[in-house]
Amino acid sequence: GSCTNSSYEDMSRSAAIANEAFSHDLSTKSKFTITPGSEQVRATIARDGQLDTFKRVGGIVLANACGPCIGQWDRQDVKKGDVNSIITSYNRNFTARNDANPATHAFVASPDIVTAMAFSGDLTFNPLTDELTGADGKKFKFSRPTGHELPPRGYDPGEDTFQAPPKDRTGVKLTVDPKSNRLQLLKPFQPWDGKAPKNLPVLIKVQGKCTTDHISPGGPWLKYRGHLQNISQNCLIGAINAANGEVNKVQNLETGNWSGVPQVATDYHNKGIKWVVISDHKYGEGSSREHTALEPRYLGGLTIIARSFARIHETNLKKQGMLALTFLNPADYDKVQPTDCVDIQGLDTFAPGRNLTLVANHTDNSKDEIKLAHSFNEGHIEWFKAGSALNLMAKRARDI
Repeated sequence: GSCTNSSYEDMSRSAAIANEAFSHDLSTKSKFTITPGSEQVRATIARDGQLDTFKRVGGIVLANACGPCIGQWDRQDVKKGDVNSIITSYNRNFTARNDANPATHAFVASPDIVTAMAFSGDLTFNPLTDELTGADGKKFKFSRPTGHELPPRGYDPGEDTFQAPPKDRTGVKLTVDPKSNRLQLLKPFQPWDGKAPKNLPVLIKVQGKCTTDHISPGGPWLKYRGHLQNISQNCLIGAINAANGEVNKVQNLETGNWSGVPQVATDYHNKGIKWVVISDHKYGEGSSREHTALEPRYLGGLTIIARSFARIHETNLKKQGMLALTFLNPADYDKVQPTDCVDIQGLDTFAPGRNLTLVANHTDNSKDEIKLAHSFNEGHIEWFKAGSALNLMAKRARDI
């Protein structure tokens, strides 16, 4: 299920497997959840019978919304921290996806394989070769599943939940309770001050994989997605600190104390100190979670410098007015220390295809000059100077 593996054909093939098991009076031996990827798919498979098939073998149909795929599965059978394994056809198996339990090992397979294995309750079961025993004591193998690529009777659009805005909006006022923990009006980010950034502390030098789940975990945090100040308290709490191999424990270079990443970032921000993140390969891979760019920007970050970026996240950082920069020589990642304060040179002549320079100032008073590449075009550079893409759009609207 989820947005990725819940087409009409996926659901039909899985229902064919469930029907075959039902013909042998079998029900699922493990928890079996189904998430339609859209209201259209949900309504169509409800009309055509696949949903009833899933339910009668023990399946639980979840809302057609973001659920287990981003860590919002309200799981009751396993306590958080208990090591366990699941098999899923949802789109990602990053740590703490599905049930928000970092101890859950999630193995990704096709909807066909997941459905077949639910009737065995055993991860060693091979539905291509192994047999199951029906209620009558007879052994059988699953047949090759079949399903229509498109519904023969066309799609049922389902419920139309769209609410059109009023045509006359002159009397509409947007009021948000200032005490709300879930909603907060956004304030525009400050534009670039035109000054060369100097002596910026390294907030964290990230070691290894750093997906959007490491940068801004989902699960229980998602209730704060309308309140940037609150959700920013999960910023980079899953990233591994190269200084100590731990998560959410970094040194405040102003005080010398160790604390969580958001707490140190907040302290810098409150003191008017911009900061940088140094990261490894493919920083920001995973879902295109906008908060992973909003949060470091909100907490006062100026730049993320990585060996390489996931493409969508790199663009999201640019949209929020952050500098997404890469080491021209990826090996230079090793030259930057977690205790460094850095300068960024070349922003006065910032232009497409023109490298910038990082000066890493070490605690022993030595320094390294490191060339930085970027993929900014003229429009991206305008976003940076304006403070964000939205700032630039608003300015242009005012100038009309």
